[in-house]
Amino acid sequence: MKPPASARRPFPRPRLPRTPRGRRWLVRGVMFVCVLALLPATWTHRVADRHVHTAAEVPAQDIALVFGAGLWDGRPTPYLAHRLDTAVDLFRRGKVRAILVTGDNSREEYDEPDAMRAYLTERGVPDRRIVSDYAGFDSWDSCVRAKKIFGVDRAVLVSQGFHIRRAIALCRSAGIEAYGVGVDEPFDSTWVYGGVRELGAAGKAVLDAVVRPDPRYLGERERGVSEALSPDGARLR
Repeated sequence: MKPPASARRPFPRPRLPRTPRGRRWLVRGVMFVCVLALLPATWTHRVADRHVHTAAEVPAQDIALVFGAGLWDGRPTPYLAHRLDTAVDLFRRGKVRAILVTGDNSREEYDEPDAMRAYLTERGVPDRRIVSDYAGFDSWDSCVRAKKIFGVDRAVLVSQGFHIRRAIALCRSAGIEAYGVGVDEPFDSTWVYGGVRELGAAGKAVLDAVVRPDPRYLGERERGVSEALSPDGARLR
């Protein structure tokens, strides 16, 4: 039972410093917190900026690594479709020889890698040149699994511009010589959300690069990439 309105105490308002010295310390504290929050993002830019290229200029590598970005009714979201379109462009240009799609398949009814594979084959990429990583639950997991499970040493990463630098920084921390192609998107609410989210995600990226945790699921070594790059390109799942 709620107390009567007359008995309720108003929520106390925060009290700002009243003296000039107190206000100066408040401003300094706010500035310190802002700088601290931006340091991880600064690290990702410093590591990755020189490795971001256009599809036409990126150094040719054997593998394109495409990160998952969600499904709508079992089909790639527009952002994921744009990543896959860029991977198709890289394949047609001869910039890559095979494509590793990495995403979430943690439950039976949600399968990013197979949806990504279907999208690529519909656009002319041979099925035998596509490799699926079903345990790419986040960017760090995808990078570590690409290195340890699939044996990827060099790759072209494909993601939106607001994410590509973090992806490059993480994959390079995982031991992959990574280059990136950032997919341009209109400046809309989704882009703003992704950009803001990156500020927090950059903090986790620094922690992952320092602590180097194992992925949620590591598993046994797979030959998918080596077989996709072989002359006959064995069909893979």
